[in-house]
Amino acid sequence: MIRGLRLCYEYVVFYGSLAIFGISSLLWSLPAALLYHVLPRRLGEPFGSFMIMAGFRYFVGVMTMSGIIRCDLRDLDGLRRSGRLVIAPNHPTLLDAVLIISRLRNVTCIMKPEVLNNPLLGGGARLAGYIRNDSPATLVKRSTEKLRAGHALLIFPEGTRTVGGQVGHFKGGFALIAKKADAPIQTVFIESNSRFLGKGWPLLKKPDFPLVYRVRLGKRFDVGDDLQSFMSDLEGYYRQELSGRKTAAQPG
Repeated sequence: MIRGLRLCYEYVVFYGSLAIFGISSLLWSLPAALLYHVLPRRLGEPFGSFMIMAGFRYFVGVMTMSGIIRCDLRDLDGLRRSGRLVIAPNHPTLLDAVLIISRLRNVTCIMKPEVLNNPLLGGGARLAGYIRNDSPATLVKRSTEKLRAGHALLIFPEGTRTVGGQVGHFKGGFALIAKKADAPIQTVFIESNSRFLGKGWPLLKKPDFPLVYRVRLGKRFDVGDDLQSFMSDLEGYYRQELSGRKTAAQPG
């Protein structure tokens, strides 16, 4: 009886949370798309970034209070006043950007064109000044400009979600951007007890609850002259940090 009630509760909260996220995103995306064409960039981008941070923080807070997730995101608070910085997390799930941005206001995200064209997220992302990754030259140029202007840049070195829990091969673009902008790279490690919304996980497939996430900061690196060697060493550092560790992500 109790198990059945718990399962029913989890289904209601899980699908209800997804519905709230989708509806809230759409309700903000529509006016944000209008504001994108009305507000000057110096006003629109910080306002857009704040609204996304607030929305993601509300979403994470609702799920935390419901008991279906547990998060330890405290390390991210140390990045709030870091200024020019490339934030480079591993990428196990679709929730990674939501978790990180929920704690950071002045951060610019790299997004796939299909996300920026999505009616749920596109308006808010464009208002916040998020960068499309469809053109490598434009991506490097705009990202470098953002960093030099004092923004933090969120970019996943693997370029896509991790497959099978292992760190994937790193793309070189994020290191090139950091070098051009003379910005350090802050390594970030996301650990979980579940592969929920990882590569191949259906959006509506219910996981086992509670989901537990821990985000911790690693070392901060300056990019050297030999990009290829730097990338190889950095990828090895991520593998070392994430292999053989127990996920913090163990409920207790």
